[in-house]
Amino acid sequence: MKIDIELLKEFEQTIDTIHPETGKIPIKILGFGEISLVFEIIGDPEQLAYKRIPIFKNEKQVRRHIWAYNEYCRILDKEVGLILPEHKVIWFLDDKEQIQFYSIQAKIDPESVGNKIIHHVSDDEIEILVLLVLRELKKVWTLNKEKANIEVGLDGQISNFVLMDYDSKSSTVNENSKLLYLDTSTPMLRKNGVEAMEADLFLNSTPSFLRFLIKAFFIQEVLDRYYNLRLVIIDLLANFFKEQIPKIIPRLIKRVNQFLNEEASEFKIDPISFVEVQKYYKSDKMIWVIFQNARRIDRYIKTKLLKKTYDFYLPEKIKR
Repeated sequence: MKIDIELLKEFEQTIDTIHPETGKIPIKILGFGEISLVFEIIGDPEQLAYKRIPIFKNEKQVRRHIWAYNEYCRILDKEVGLILPEHKVIWFLDDKEQIQFYSIQAKIDPESVGNKIIHHVSDDEIEILVLLVLRELKKVWTLNKEKANIEVGLDGQISNFVLMDYDSKSSTVNENSKLLYLDTSTPMLRKNGVEAMEADLFLNSTPSFLRFLIKAFFIQEVLDRYYNLRLVIIDLLANFFKEQIPKIIPRLIKRVNQFLNEEASEFKIDPISFVEVQKYYKSDKMIWVIFQNARRIDRYIKTKLLKKTYDFYLPEKIKR
């Protein structure tokens, strides 16, 4: 994987986080997260997806995160058996001596990502796709069951899985299809009960006036969610509300509960109900709306009143 750091440095010199596609270096936004912007550089012969993560204040934080990232990817690949895209992380100091950190992956076909596929295949194929995701999740929690000193978490949202060798014009989803897992930039890994990454770093993306409350009441709960297989599955199912396909959720719940009973009985997970998934989604949606509105206020204060830069990309209103 060949990465042009000088090009990224030039990108940082002219980036406008409100309208990132208008900078000197032409980019196309591929996605975004709570703390990150994912984009490709137009005309880049390497065909890479860049995830910009501007949360680091010093080199010690960076080096710990890189170690956690590399270890997380190694475990997912070598011990769990997930398929990952080619990947790498880099960092550098920009012209303001601020740390810029990038998680970079080989770019995949956007049409092969789970949340795109579900809008173009039959309900039967959606059910198979969810089953394939469940089997990938099982690999992670099987390792957790076998290893006393490590615990691996995963964000099981449908948008984090790619159907390999998928062609939107001719491919079908079947039980022999292979999945690739995308979301490795947040290393969900605990060793002897201690987070490998410095979780408090993610507070840097939160509005300063909410930071204490989020740290006190939310951040640990949010992290713990990704280490709980039942909650990860509920989150996966709740995705279908966000994707505007709620009618399929009862069918998927039935398939999930069958999987838990027949293929994952060793985890002794209680059946999941529609009411639980709906309640989870409504709570998650409410928190998202409040948080995003607070971030917009924070951005306005910093950019308009204090005349400072705002490091994070905020998407336009998303239908959820």
